[in-house]
Amino acid sequence: MNRTIGIVLIILGAAMLIWTGFTYTKKEKIIDAGPIQVSADREKTVNWPPYLGGILLVGGIVIVASSKKA
Repeated sequence: MNRTIGIVLIILGAAMLIWTGFTYTKKEKIIDAGPIQVSADREKTVNWPPYLGGILLVGGIVIVASSKKA
C-alpha cells in the first residue's frame, strides 16, 4: 500500500514539475435582465509553485525506498 502511494506521489510530483499550471474558460453572465441575457467567456488560470512538485517527488521516493519489499 505504501509503495503504491509512493509511486503515485512520484508521478504526480514529476507532472507538477513539468506542467506548472493550466488555463480553462468559464462562461459568466454579464447582464441578466428578464429575457435579455449577455454572457462572456472568461479565461481563468490555475498555477502552483514548482517546488511543490519537487516536494511530492522527493516524498514519493522516500516512501518507495523505505517501504518493505514484498
